[in-house]
Amino acid sequence: MDFDHIIIGAGSAGCVLANRLSADAHRRVLLLEAGGRDWHPFIHMPAGLAKLVGRKGVNWDYTTEPEPHLDGRRLWWPRGKVLGGSSSINAMCYVRGVPADYDRWARLAGDPRWSWDRALPYFKRAEDNTRGADTLHGAGGPLGVADLRYVNPLSRVFVDAAIRAGFVRNDDFNGPQQEGFGCYQVTQRNGARCSTATGYLNPARGRENLSVLTGVLVERVLIEGDRAVGVILRDGRRIEAGEVLLAGGALNSPQLLMLSGIGPAVHLREHGIEVHVDAPDVGGNLQDHLDICTLVTTSRKITYDRTNDLAVALEFLLKRQGIGTSNIAEAGGFVRTRHATGPECDMQFHFVPAQLDDHGRHRLPGYGYTLHACGLHPQSRGRLRLASRDPATKVRIFANYLGDAAGHDLQLLIEGVRLSRRIFAQTAFDAFRGTEVFPGDGVQDDAAIAAFVRRKAETIYHPVGTCRMGADDRAVVDGELRVRGIDGLRVIDASVMPDLPGGNTNAPTIMIAEQAADLILGHVAAI
Repeated sequence: MDFDHIIIGAGSAGCVLANRLSADAHRRVLLLEAGGRDWHPFIHMPAGLAKLVGRKGVNWDYTTEPEPHLDGRRLWWPRGKVLGGSSSINAMCYVRGVPADYDRWARLAGDPRWSWDRALPYFKRAEDNTRGADTLHGAGGPLGVADLRYVNPLSRVFVDAAIRAGFVRNDDFNGPQQEGFGCYQVTQRNGARCSTATGYLNPARGRENLSVLTGVLVERVLIEGDRAVGVILRDGRRIEAGEVLLAGGALNSPQLLMLSGIGPAVHLREHGIEVHVDAPDVGGNLQDHLDICTLVTTSRKITYDRTNDLAVALEFLLKRQGIGTSNIAEAGGFVRTRHATGPECDMQFHFVPAQLDDHGRHRLPGYGYTLHACGLHPQSRGRLRLASRDPATKVRIFANYLGDAAGHDLQLLIEGVRLSRRIFAQTAFDAFRGTEVFPGDGVQDDAAIAAFVRRKAETIYHPVGTCRMGADDRAVVDGELRVRGIDGLRVIDASVMPDLPGGNTNAPTIMIAEQAADLILGHVAAI
């Protein structure tokens, strides 16, 4: 046996696992990453995320199949393909969700270890929060969590406008209540991005029992009988291990399970793959936060549309100050709309002091500002399917946005546009407001707004659920994240979430990996 543990994917979860498992000097750990090193300076300068859009060297660059409820459009899904995974290319918003999210997970998983009371200590253990430690926050952990060093004046105007619109102020979305508007805390340390590669992997790189390979693609998990015994790489190498841990995320982990013979049997046979476990829900239960943007121009040249890139980079490199430290999506908020089915918030906002269209890939003239609105608990469910048995061929994504029969998801985004307009109409924006670009003044009634949503809505990058944990026979993994039907194999990433938490998904993914490491090491009491 070559290793005790092989971790596939050095992203938000994989880097956590590599750190925590290799802390035991008696365990030999191998971390495999299909992408390369996180060397690019735009990764580490937070505002550089705008320059990473479309940079294929750090991005899997996925595209969905034509979405039937979004005018047949193929939506772009960027996912990190680099050390740190999506934590190296995201907007760094540090949001956990609310206790009810995790108590619901515990019920769905049939395992109280995923309840809020059990999850909170892992959130705190991960954090190195500049605000210090208290009952809800941690300090001294690997993950830098901080207030933004630079906030655009328009982001302050936005928060003021939201309060004038009747919403409450909230300076801590991970505090006693989530509802309200304010500035996000971010995964940064000393003004620079703190990805999981920076926070977790780098401090562990000198350990003799940890090996890290980049630029390697796993062809399949090697299964003998009913046990995983290692992996086969695309170049033909065979590496054996006592346990294989999939941490490729909501797209790559289910793809690898299917390539390894674990998935819907009929579908696997269509691709000539030997079936080890008929697991129909592998690749199913796909959920994501769909997002709609309201965009307004301004004549004031204070936005990020036309910055001096050289000056920004120099101030960041020399002082760790200025626009370079911004995560761009600096402010936002959570509200409970009239469509909410419970006491928790059902809508999230991200404000960007720039014109943002098509993920920033379509650059608009002039200056402006954008407000994202997304429904937090969509009822639509999608699925993934293989396009080929070649691991280098991208998985097919059928997101099925707005596919719920009741139309809840569409109605919520219509409400998101109306609330966005309500905030932008406040007097706080009077000195800045220009013309509404999207949806546009001619788009007013529900039918017109619905058509706009179908024409322009995009992902806000939170796919989960495709290897869901659960107590039922169709669940892909159990409460200890062990793949049903195969020993020595676990999935540890956002794909195991039974449903979406109420917010950004990076912090919850890190928490999952923190607890999973303890489960593997035997530090969590059995139930």
